[in-house]
Order: sequence, then C-alpha cells, then structure tokens
Amino acid sequence: MKGLVVKNTGSWYTVLTDDGQTVDSKIKGNFRLKGIRSTNPVAVGDHVEIVRNQEGTAFITKIDDRRNYIIRKSSNLSKQSHIIAANVDQACLVVTINYPETSTTFIDRFLATAEAYSVPVILVFNKTDRLNADELHLQQMMMTLYETIGYECVALSAATGEGVEALEGKLKDRITLFSGNSGVGKSTLLNRLIPGVHLRTAEISDAHNTGTHTTTFSEMLRLPFGGWAIDTPGIKGFGTFDMEPEEICHYFREIFRFSAGCRFGNCTHTHEPGCAVLKAVEDHYIAQSRYNSYLNMLEDKDEGKYRAPY
Repeated sequence: MKGLVVKNTGSWYTVLTDDGQTVDSKIKGNFRLKGIRSTNPVAVGDHVEIVRNQEGTAFITKIDDRRNYIIRKSSNLSKQSHIIAANVDQACLVVTINYPETSTTFIDRFLATAEAYSVPVILVFNKTDRLNADELHLQQMMMTLYETIGYECVALSAATGEGVEALEGKLKDRITLFSGNSGVGKSTLLNRLIPGVHLRTAEISDAHNTGTHTTTFSEMLRLPFGGWAIDTPGIKGFGTFDMEPEEICHYFREIFRFSAGCRFGNCTHTHEPGCAVLKAVEDHYIAQSRYNSYLNMLEDKDEGKYRAPY
C-alpha cells in the first residue's frame, strides 16, 4: 500500500494512504542499515510503501526516491543530519526584524542550504504591525537586499492579517515548508492561513527577546485554498552539513556570480590577489552582511562549530 508521510512524532509516522486513510507506522529495522546518516531516515513529505499488521498499524517498507529535501545538522550529533522535509516545491522562511530579531547569518545559512538542495525560498517578514519607523525602514532595506539577489520577499502581520493574502497566492496548490527561529510567529501565521488548525503559540520572552518552541514535530497541513504547508519545529541554529569549503560560495548567488572573475580557479575569496569577490565587497556590489555569512560558514569547517559538547 502506498502513501504520503504527513506527520513525524519521532518514533511514529502518520501515513496518508492513496485511498485516504491515515495509518500510524513505524520503520522496519533494516532502514537503519542502509547507510542513511540521519536521525530520521523517513521525513514528512516522503512517498512510502507500507505493510499493515494485525494491530491496525503498519511498517514502512520502502521510501520512493526524493526529488529534493532540506537538511540540517542534527543538534546533538555532529556527524548526523536531520532531514526537515522532503519533496517540497518551496520553503517559506519566517523572519522578524524585532520581537525577536532574526540574524542575517541565520537567514543566509538557511538560503545557502536551500540552494544546495534545490529548494526555492520565499522570505516572509512577519510582525510588521509591531515595528516603529526605523524598524520598518530596516525591514525595507533587508527586503531590497534579498530581492536584488533574486529572492521573493513578503511583508505581513500574521496577528492582524495584513499582507497574508499576498502570500496565499504564492502557496496555492504547492507544497511549502515553513521554517524559522522560535518566536517569529510561524504558528500564528499557519493558524491564520488554515482556520481551525489551532496550532499552539507562545509569547516571546521579554527578558531575552527570544521565542520558545511550540511545535515539537513536523506535520503536513492541508491548505484550504489548495496545497500543503509543512509545519516544522522552530530552530535556533542552522549548522551546515555535507558541504565542502570550496562549494559554499556556489550557494551564495551573487558571490558565485562574481567569483567567475577571480584570477585563481581555487580562490577562497578571503585573501587572494585578483579576487573579484573581495573587490565586489569593497565596491558594495556584495553586501557586507552576506560576505560575513559566507566567512561564517567557512569557519564551520575550520572550527567544528555545531558539534556536540564533550
């Protein structure tokens, strides 16, 4: 029997079968022996085959080939990955200028990872209703920066509904992964997009201006106007995984574009003479924040960031 994995609670997967049933399923042990270096060899969005048992549950016996997926380092296992979702048409990264502030480093890491796995990204700037004039100006500058690079941006308020309709048109009939730091209002936005879904939300901490995790597992939610939203737990960091240092510049669109003009083919864009990327940063054709994010990802390889503590 074939089906779609629509929920992952860690040990169990909910599979929506082709005939419309939902079946709680587990993985057969041999999946863990196939060299899948992941904390979750099956992900939400996977198309699978299951065999039902007498208890009314099932075993997942086969995973179809994925057309794409998005991945990050497991938070506590440095040499393993965590597949956030598979077979998606696009991702919405929900970010906030304040309440809490989303760092450009986090945005750029997410964008680079999505580039590596061929997932288009829409940047959703939430909580516009809470921003003062200076913060709104900063938001517009950030949107202009990312739009110039080639990323779609939408500004909205999930709390009031302003701007949400513009996003709906981009989601219709598509499978969209929703991600973001804790506290950016992802659950509030999904509650707005899907009336009656009643996802848990939480206030951000006034003391630290940070959010708390309200989503604890990944789940596919059917959009009333067509398509699916994949809700994922809020993430604090986004460690790079399975990228060689020389590949990282490929996932920064504007850096890669300028790198064609470098004197040396193996230029790291950090110190070499005749580096077109360094010249473009100096001339403000590449934003300093984006270049800093690139250097930050290079340092992952040098310093072993995001590894488990001893």
